[in-house]
Amino acid sequence: MAPTGQKLQVLDALDTAKTQWYHFTAIIIAGMGFFTDAYDLFCISLVTKLLGRIYYHVDGAPKPGTLPPNVSAAVNGVAFCGTLSGQLFFGWLGDKLGRKKVYGMTLMLMVLCSIGSGLSFGHNPKSVMATLCFFRFWLGFGIGGDYPLSATIMSEYANKKTRGAFIAAVFAMQGFGILAGGIFAIIISAVFMARFNAPPYEVDPVGSTVPECDYIWRIILVVGALPAALTYYWRMKMPETARYTALVAKNAKQAASDMSKVLQVEIEAEQHKIDRITAAQENSGDACSKGSSFGLFSSEFIRRHGLHLVGTTTTWFLLDIAFYSQNLFQKDIFSAIGWIPAAKTMSALQEVFRIARAQTLIALFSTVPGYWFTVALIDRMGRFRIQLLGFFFMTVFMFALAIPYDHWTHKENRIGFVVMYSLTFFFANFGPNATTFVVPAEIFPARLRSTCHGISAASGKLGAIVGAFGFLYLAQNQDKAKADAGYPAGIGVKNSLIVLGFVNLLGMLFTFLVPESKGKSLEEMSGENDEENGGDAVEAVH
Repeated sequence: MAPTGQKLQVLDALDTAKTQWYHFTAIIIAGMGFFTDAYDLFCISLVTKLLGRIYYHVDGAPKPGTLPPNVSAAVNGVAFCGTLSGQLFFGWLGDKLGRKKVYGMTLMLMVLCSIGSGLSFGHNPKSVMATLCFFRFWLGFGIGGDYPLSATIMSEYANKKTRGAFIAAVFAMQGFGILAGGIFAIIISAVFMARFNAPPYEVDPVGSTVPECDYIWRIILVVGALPAALTYYWRMKMPETARYTALVAKNAKQAASDMSKVLQVEIEAEQHKIDRITAAQENSGDACSKGSSFGLFSSEFIRRHGLHLVGTTTTWFLLDIAFYSQNLFQKDIFSAIGWIPAAKTMSALQEVFRIARAQTLIALFSTVPGYWFTVALIDRMGRFRIQLLGFFFMTVFMFALAIPYDHWTHKENRIGFVVMYSLTFFFANFGPNATTFVVPAEIFPARLRSTCHGISAASGKLGAIVGAFGFLYLAQNQDKAKADAGYPAGIGVKNSLIVLGFVNLLGMLFTFLVPESKGKSLEEMSGENDEENGGDAVEAVH
């Protein structure tokens, strides 16, 4: 580690700062992007069945219409493709142009495309779905940019003592987004049911779909623009992070000025230290470009951070296979075990109400508490332990649901299934879903931090795509013999749960490649302190 005298005063001030009001405002400002992210990505699962009823119902057919498999896959998966692209592009751009310059672009893209998704137009089902997919791709593109930028900004603003809790709190806003999506869907469907004299708990055997249902899914999607729009002004007022300004842009005066206002203390600019560090880097034998001692994927990067990047990408990839397939297809699992009645026994409004109610209960009692357990304990237990613990219990509960699956499909055992299923969400969020977001923002150098976080996050979204399309394929491969025997669920759901159990087991193993960053400064973790003295990077150990 560099001697105390070598460390920039502005970075030391950030590392040792007491928790202040600006920390909480930064959490809200950055977290609103994730609130919108979760609302927009997960609310689509509330309306896909509604889209099938409205646009793919055949007159005279005994059952309500459903989205064709290829259309369902496109509507569910296209936002993930956009998110993956946005994570890579904006992650790279955040290191090139600065965090703040790019931050507003992602939010405005989210606002415009949320509105566009709700206003999807067309004269036939194909054109409506094509327009919806177009806007959801670019919505995902904006959401993707928020991942590396929000994580990097929060990590570079936070002190080292509570940095994990602050970054996790930003990500925990996802839980409130999922909850808000469910609650709003409950409210809007109840309002429409009251309007058409269909009480929420009344079963409608006709399976009707009133024309006004076309408004419901559009309203749900458009409302997702509000939280992002409300925080745009405050994002634009945030100063650039001192670590980018000082270590990447090499402007010590501006960094000291910005953080003096934020921390409300006098900070010396120390441009002479920046100049000395820059000169040492430029004279380094491994220099790839002016102002950087090594570049992304250079031999030196691979030596110092190669295994770290493998660890963050593989664990996020494996986690998202399980996490997103669970979230997107809750409604199918709940229908399979009989917790939600068959679609033909309900009106379209009642179906939206019941699906939203089930997802909201899961979010309220397992998803949201899981996020905030991580916030409370991450700087005490450490990232490694929480991630390992989460993957372990997700594995246990997946196998406990899958192996005796026939037992759970009986009516008297459904509550037990829902409880155990909800525990997988709890340990996903009090576990790898939070830590895979936190760690990449802490362990890489400032000049590559946003890019490496974007690569790690994009790997996760690749896993989400695998989970979304893979689960759809397995869940549709139903065992006809069991269906004929009177079971409401088929082998597709069981096979999916078994596969997800093994995926979580692999996540446990790859967690051992991820370093522990609890209580260490960003420069200590990335090795930037040692670059100043020409030494080797700090080796982070568990």
